[in-house]
Amino acid sequence: MRKMHARQRVFEATLLLTLMAAAAGCGRIETTIYTEGQAASTHTGDYPYKIVTTCGMVTDIVEQVAGDKASTTGLMGEGVDPHMYKPTRDDVQQVLDADVVFYSGLMLEGRMGDTFIQVARTGKMVFAVTEGIDESFLREPPEFEGHWDPHVWMDVIAWSECVAFIAETLSQYDQTNAEYYRQNAERYRAELKELHEYAKQAIASVPEQQRVLVTAHDAFGYFTRAYDIEVKAPQGITTESTPAVDDINRLVDYIVEKSVGSIFVESSVNPKSIQSIIEGARSKGHTVVIGGELYSDAMGPPGTYEGTYIGMIDHNATIIARALGGKAPERGLHGKLSL
Repeated sequence: MRKMHARQRVFEATLLLTLMAAAAGCGRIETTIYTEGQAASTHTGDYPYKIVTTCGMVTDIVEQVAGDKASTTGLMGEGVDPHMYKPTRDDVQQVLDADVVFYSGLMLEGRMGDTFIQVARTGKMVFAVTEGIDESFLREPPEFEGHWDPHVWMDVIAWSECVAFIAETLSQYDQTNAEYYRQNAERYRAELKELHEYAKQAIASVPEQQRVLVTAHDAFGYFTRAYDIEVKAPQGITTESTPAVDDINRLVDYIVEKSVGSIFVESSVNPKSIQSIIEGARSKGHTVVIGGELYSDAMGPPGTYEGTYIGMIDHNATIIARALGGKAPERGLHGKLSL
């Protein structure tokens, strides 16, 4: 099913429940949500207008594009797992009060579906930023048949396409400042290209036989493809699943066989399965240590470099490379990583 251009999809509110039910059933239908006439909606009020976003990765790139023309509020803070997030009454009200809503999409925020429907029925603009990525690029892992892998931000070039989509969306909504949004996106995408090249070089510095990334859940599939590193995890793409004992045991055997020395915990995922793997390897006479904490479904603390999208990826690439025997600089691409 080829992806249609956003402006071709204008749905009446009465069809929204049908669409979302289909999404829940087959996992392949997740669209930007529109109401009748919404495509022509433009900003006519004061500045800054209000944007509400979901996870931190979306919030950060929206802020980069919107600049001072909008006030951006992210609903999911540090360490929040978007797979499991259930909106509060206050969240719903904030979304209803927004002028524009951006979410990641691809069923990452599955539990917020009803909230998005409610907002769209008021005539507000609701957009999935991953609409900017061609469907042919998306991963559909065998174990997640019928669903796309939502962790697209792990490939910097792919996430950069979402930046371009945001710029075009805001340019249509606030036509007066269209050039401003496009210039912001162009500047930021140049920074992302530099980040992408750094991540490639950092991971490439790891000896090939040691280039194995073991994490708590399967959030690094796009990272694998973009930066040429094998990834193993006891838990599936969504943290709603529970790692099976057999899966953990198989991973322990793999780690022992390949003499993997470092594995990684994630800031938004319970480390229990990683501890089980360490103990299982120890019982077989092999020592494996935690190489560091990675950011997968959430960024670092607000106000820190790691609390930005660029800092998040810089942190991950640097920590992974150094722990696995690569030669990345201790404080990363820009020398800003926390020690």
